[in-house]
Amino acid sequence: MKKLKINIWSIVLMTFLSGLTNAQTPVKQTLITNAKIFNGVDEKLIDGNILIENNLIKEIGPSVQASSNAEIIDAAGKTVIPGLTDVHWHMTMAEVPQVTILTGDVYEIAARAVPTAERTLMRGFTTVRDIGGNSFAIKKLIDSGVILGPRMLVAGPPISQTGGHYDYRLPNVTPSDDPIDYWGRNSFFVVADGVPEVQRRAREIFKMGASQLKIAAGGGVASIFDPLDVRQYSLDEMKAIVDVAKSYNSYVAAHIFTDEAVQMAVEAGIKTIEHGMLIHRETLEMMKEHGGVYG
Repeated sequence: MKKLKINIWSIVLMTFLSGLTNAQTPVKQTLITNAKIFNGVDEKLIDGNILIENNLIKEIGPSVQASSNAEIIDAAGKTVIPGLTDVHWHMTMAEVPQVTILTGDVYEIAARAVPTAERTLMRGFTTVRDIGGNSFAIKKLIDSGVILGPRMLVAGPPISQTGGHYDYRLPNVTPSDDPIDYWGRNSFFVVADGVPEVQRRAREIFKMGASQLKIAAGGGVASIFDPLDVRQYSLDEMKAIVDVAKSYNSYVAAHIFTDEAVQMAVEAGIKTIEHGMLIHRETLEMMKEHGGVYG
């Protein structure tokens, strides 16, 4: 019983100290005044103020006020909108010349990605779906406040077949020479073939912390070996990757352009088609019937 009393008093003391600490934490307020506000729902703009507490919007309206020590920003009649979401972004690729993939290294890519993150946020994108590349550390540093940038939903290294859209090995490098190339070892691109191997790579990417998966299901712009109109991965391979994503309550996005490739991807259960500019009405109807979210 004596030991129980000590534990109870310890809990009471910890609760008191926690409450005291919280009580002493100052609330930082920012008031944006004289703004035309689009709330993301109504077509008509609201004339008024925006109250922000600790970097979160608390209230909007014509008569919203703040404490005397709040920071005041006069919008001078300009329009304020909610943060934008970019659903197809590459934080570690967007400002990297293609030659870097052939002759550079991860340090150059990381150095270029840090200012890219801040510039992305300053363009008004408060959330991005990062759909390929090793952006896990960038996301970690943004979330912890070390660098500036948007919220990130990271896909991690996109998965490609041998000779596919994300196979950047030089022509004279064969899998027997280098089963996992430099970019694969650094989780920037992953080359995998066959059902067991694509399953393993997909699970590894979720282990890294991915929100969703990205594959190359066709050729495309910036490819080295594959034309735009080729289909990549078999139906069984795509189904295997989709099954792994479902087991993590997630989904698969596919880099893809043409009718045949898109139709196979939809049949496999892939939920987002990245690009798809060369498809026709029949494929669009099929996508609609399957009820996925395509873009």
